[in-house]
Amino acid sequence: MVDLAAAYASCARDARTHYENFPVASRLVPPHMRNHVAAVYAFARAADDFADEGLRSVDERHRLLDGWLCRLRDASSNNANAMNQAIGAGEPANTHDIFTALGATIRAKALPVSLFEDLLSAFRQDVTVTRYASWVDVLDYCRRSANPVGRLVLRIAGYHEARLDSWSDAICTALQLTNFWQDLKIDFDRGRVYIPEEELRTSGAAAADLARPSLTPAWTRAVAAAVVRTRALFREGRPLCDAVRGRLGYELRATWLGGTRILDRLEASGYDMIQRRPSLGAADAPWFAWRLLTWSFVHGRT
Repeated sequence: MVDLAAAYASCARDARTHYENFPVASRLVPPHMRNHVAAVYAFARAADDFADEGLRSVDERHRLLDGWLCRLRDASSNNANAMNQAIGAGEPANTHDIFTALGATIRAKALPVSLFEDLLSAFRQDVTVTRYASWVDVLDYCRRSANPVGRLVLRIAGYHEARLDSWSDAICTALQLTNFWQDLKIDFDRGRVYIPEEELRTSGAAAADLARPSLTPAWTRAVAAAVVRTRALFREGRPLCDAVRGRLGYELRATWLGGTRILDRLEASGYDMIQRRPSLGAADAPWFAWRLLTWSFVHGRT
């Protein structure tokens, strides 16, 4: 007999313990949403690891992602194959728990499977694509790698409005871009550059210069231009933080504040994340508490 409670608990452990944890286990997330959000997280986290982690070959990464897609479709239709299929080499030990929980969440909340498929297509792209020609290409990647998460959270919360989706997409893309600029050097060392070639040409920057011990003036211009674009997306999406009610609204505000604070730190460093990667820590807690308490006075109501 399937133990759904145990399956959700397994997904929640993934959310609490993974080194790249999103704020999915936050106390601000309404309790009735936490199991569902954790199931989505566990699915996406494992797939992202297939694409990025370890020393797997390209073929092995694609095999794992293709298998994850098959399991997704079986679980969403309550096909017993998802549970009866043996856990394959490279899949996490709690694979059956992930798809037991995810299948139940998809059916209970009528979540579009296409959003999960978009996530997997982005992870698959990560395996082989290391450079982007234009901002259009970068934003298309974000549309599939980040935006589905925001829309899934809104659906889990019971929101089905086009304007909320649009604001959510702007925030999720901004968060994804912020992570790119925060980890520019780390990604370069892994062979990836997310600032597109059209921006590098405009700024006169060369990808190879990221191997230097500090950021060149040309790269400073490129990152500064990227941050301007990112801030515009945060501003575009900010109304979502006031349109969503209750604890989830506070979670969204905290997430929005966290992303913009990373950009503040990046700007304060002269955009040089090579010398010091901008990050948030326990010392930021009082600032977050104050900004959340004074949100309506600082930002106004929409």
